[in-house]
Amino acid sequence: MKIVDLNSKLIKHPLTGDFHPSWGPGLVLSELALTFIELVLEDGTVGYGALPANENEGVVGLDVFVREQLKGMDVFNTEGINKVLSTASLRMTWPWGVELAAWDAIGKLVNQPINKLLGGYQNKLKIYASFGEIRSSKRRVEDALLVKEKEFAGIKLRFGNDNVDTDLKITADIIRAVGDELDIMVDANQADILPGSKGENNWDFETALYVGEALQDMGVKWLEEPLPRFNISGLTRLNKRLKIPVAGGEKNQMKHEFKQLIEENCYDILQGDAIFSDGLFQLRKIAGFAEMHHKKFIPHTWCNCISLYGNLQLAASLPNCDWFEFPFENPGWTEEVNSFLFKDNLKIEDGFVYVPNKPGLGFIIDNDKIDKYTVY
Repeated sequence: MKIVDLNSKLIKHPLTGDFHPSWGPGLVLSELALTFIELVLEDGTVGYGALPANENEGVVGLDVFVREQLKGMDVFNTEGINKVLSTASLRMTWPWGVELAAWDAIGKLVNQPINKLLGGYQNKLKIYASFGEIRSSKRRVEDALLVKEKEFAGIKLRFGNDNVDTDLKITADIIRAVGDELDIMVDANQADILPGSKGENNWDFETALYVGEALQDMGVKWLEEPLPRFNISGLTRLNKRLKIPVAGGEKNQMKHEFKQLIEENCYDILQGDAIFSDGLFQLRKIAGFAEMHHKKFIPHTWCNCISLYGNLQLAASLPNCDWFEFPFENPGWTEEVNSFLFKDNLKIEDGFVYVPNKPGLGFIIDNDKIDKYTVY
């Protein structure tokens, strides 16, 4: 089935309140930008995808480097589509959301959800609420109690205070409050920071080791991004020293970066994201390579509602994925943000998220919201 067109537009939709990302110190976000994609096939089928965005850089990049190159290609040729996107990525922002649109169209053509085309291993996964801000101990305990009421199975905390002992104390307070009912993960966010923010990453090996040893004594499930992304030797040394699983890889690119991370034992848990890390099908290969090395693959999901559903379809296809990340920070980033452009929400119940059984990526677009929030 041939691709006949690729349309894109910049959408900015409101968050549910002000959001202060821990990975962007000093920034306050009140809206979410994304490049919305419509991949049109010769029979009229439309697959939807999205790119991360700030302004119209994604729309321009797709028009210049991708649109004409895809016309006439068979949508089932996802390897060929990936080659076009890999080349485009040398000159534009992350283009992998186009591949999500291709898979959405493929699923609609064969009337199946994508996870069933890639392995169909599970139809529900344990779900954890992934916090995004730095907050006081009192506030975080309140947040954890709210998460428990919403029937999540775990929470992920962000570290980012000037003194890591403050972060460790907050973690201990939360474990005392809900540790018997919720699993706890920790993200140090030391791989990078959001451009335009005022902070900087400053953990060295000794700090990462100190924090990791403290967290493993507390029974925390994993420690995420404890060192800069390309400190390969440091990550290998750290993982060898720690008993707590080390996780990362959310913005690593292409198969060969992940191959190095796996073979050099940097991480126990790989966290590639289908919108940041080479697309859904390439990550399915990487997850299989991780499985061969007895490692887990649990996708990163913080970006937008379309990429969230794409990563859920990927996660559901994998035998080595046992958790799913759900961005959540009341009141700035709630369940509404994670399905903002859709007509329905994900089902979360008894600690699990249920994978939608609709064809493609599993959502139904709300065209009224697309029209309302398109700005370019």
